[in-house]
Amino acid sequence: MTTYDDATSPVTLAGRRAQEAAAGLATLPRAVKDDALRAVADALEARTAEIVAANAGDVRRAEEAGTAASVVDRLTLTADRVRAIAADVRHVVTLPDPVGEVVRGSTLPNGIDLRQVRVPLGVVGIVYEARPNVTVDAAALCLKSGNAVLLRGSSSAKGSNTALVAVLRDAVAAAGLPADAVQLVPGDTHDSVRELMRARGLVDVLIPRGGAALIRRTVEESTVPVIETGTGNCHVYVDADADLDAAVDILVNAKAQRPSVCNSAETVLVHRDIAAAFLPRALDALAEAQVTVHGDARVRALAEDTKATVVEATDEDWATEYLSYDLAAAVVDSLDDAVAHIRRWSSGHTEAIITTSQAAARRFTQRVDSTTVAVNASTRFTDGGAFGFGAEIGISTQKLHARGPMGLPELTSTKYVLTGDGHIR
Repeated sequence: MTTYDDATSPVTLAGRRAQEAAAGLATLPRAVKDDALRAVADALEARTAEIVAANAGDVRRAEEAGTAASVVDRLTLTADRVRAIAADVRHVVTLPDPVGEVVRGSTLPNGIDLRQVRVPLGVVGIVYEARPNVTVDAAALCLKSGNAVLLRGSSSAKGSNTALVAVLRDAVAAAGLPADAVQLVPGDTHDSVRELMRARGLVDVLIPRGGAALIRRTVEESTVPVIETGTGNCHVYVDADADLDAAVDILVNAKAQRPSVCNSAETVLVHRDIAAAFLPRALDALAEAQVTVHGDARVRALAEDTKATVVEATDEDWATEYLSYDLAAAVVDSLDDAVAHIRRWSSGHTEAIITTSQAAARRFTQRVDSTTVAVNASTRFTDGGAFGFGAEIGISTQKLHARGPMGLPELTSTKYVLTGDGHIR
């Protein structure tokens, strides 16, 4: 089915070039793709100054516009961050190539050989906000999995993305791959995003990465199949049988280690039996990390002799992905009450339980319906790199095709190869 709005528009033409590039990538051996990725990593490091200079202009404009500090942090590229991105690309080189993997296979009773094998999706569109690292992450994973990628970042990161894609295309072409395997979607207005969303037949799948409004608009407006990546309203539940020292450390890490990302904790729930022992310690630790706590009445009552800044929590707080040094907090009467709260307010991303009870951990992991459930570990581990997948393409909070951090296998589909010897039916 073809639904391009304008067959001669720049977006459509970019899609056609991507289709042609994808056809060439699909059959490339791993060694060729890995050589191209090594060239990309080398080029990122060699041209770091150029990338950082372009990014500095984006950061300056964002700060002058009064952009939130958490957004500016996600936008910012330093020399160290560029080196880390290059290291992520090199890690992707070490990962197995999913293309051609036999998912299952057998010889049928009639003698026909049947195999289900992994194949590239084709052309992958990425719509994302002020996170220029996504530009490289997405390109590297798509190249390794044999896909062409159409990148549509936000206007706030235009300078950064333009510089990064120039580096990527030069490196890919120098390695003998089609430069059009990596393209920025032309245009600066929502019209170009809409065209990408409607390019069914040119774009095989669309992945939005960003805030709730971007994701909702992509899901609702797109005729291209969408893999929905969700917001991260993540919870930490401190059980009655928690190790309090570990609970304090895990909570502070989950909230304050990098609050601007989707796997940071946004709500802590504390069992009433240990609230008096745990919360004053936790609140003081959070205060040292400059976290403002939005607490219910029982939390506020236990905060009187602490250093913490505690304000009254409302229903809006339970639903909020702060992406800042803010944390909602409540005391609950039981593990089941914690689960009920999570099931009502969670975005389905990541939840953690801190407990020494195997029974409590088992009940929590069975009853919480999120992509990732952590036991005695920070929510910050929900990440493709931390899971050993390499740089992730996104964290899917839907249940079809892919769920959780999406690595290389999630960028493939499958096809059946049927081999007979003159068989007829």
